[in-house]
Amino acid sequence: MRIFAILLASASLCIAADSDYQPGPDSQAKPDVPKGEVRTFTLAESKAFPGTTREWSLYVPKQYDAAKPACAMVFLDGPGFAKVDGQFRVPVVFDNLIAKKEMPVTVAIFIAPGTVPAAEPAAKSRSNRSFEYDSLGALNAQFVIEEIIPLARQHVKLTDDPAGWATCGLSSSGIAAFTLAWEKPEKFGKVVSFIGSFTNIRGGYVYPGLIRKSKPTPKPIRVFLQDGSNDLDNLHGNWPLSNQEMAAALKFAGYDYKFEFGTGGHSGRHGGAILPDALRWLWRDFPK
Repeated sequence: MRIFAILLASASLCIAADSDYQPGPDSQAKPDVPKGEVRTFTLAESKAFPGTTREWSLYVPKQYDAAKPACAMVFLDGPGFAKVDGQFRVPVVFDNLIAKKEMPVTVAIFIAPGTVPAAEPAAKSRSNRSFEYDSLGALNAQFVIEEIIPLARQHVKLTDDPAGWATCGLSSSGIAAFTLAWEKPEKFGKVVSFIGSFTNIRGGYVYPGLIRKSKPTPKPIRVFLQDGSNDLDNLHGNWPLSNQEMAAALKFAGYDYKFEFGTGGHSGRHGGAILPDALRWLWRDFPK
């Protein structure tokens, strides 16, 4: 009973900490702000991840001009970020910040993790999320660059400047967003990682060491990290400590980075509340 009481108290503290974070004005739809369009597609086959199928979506801002290449931001765990009534509300935030010229005209590419369809009618489909997101190496970057981005380019004209490309994710997709830029900095120059799983799910705990050894020539990427003191502590590692190690390593190696450390748990509440500020920081000098 005492253990149950401790767990319950810990869960209550985590919920209370998360409740401190609420969406601000830039996360609210405004009638006088031009609204972009979100279109959703299905990718039925993948060369990088054979046997998987997935949904992906494209947000195109109202200000998009087909004569000018737009910036782009890739969101892994895309459907959660694309929800206009969710924790992040990316289309709403983009509408507001682009209208205020606080970020450039930017297309959002929302990508869901792959699913392996069930072989039998009564069986459940299997998620490929952890393999795609928690694994190190360039496979997921290869998938995004070679399979998703060419499909997006069929609908919009996008910049080739890596400073005009950003990645974003949450938890396992948070480390995956970092991996995209770490493996392919010539393609992705900016990263936002919310409650990133830089732990030992599939070896991600090695990143602080790799970052430190990139000194004196850090990779040309800008990194925004967020985590909370009530995030996970389990057999895979301690999320708050792992993210603090990431921030310390980025500072040591001379990266352009920002770390927001709050009191939240393993949720998108804090990240969603600060998303507008994170985007303003990320795009603060593009273009000059």
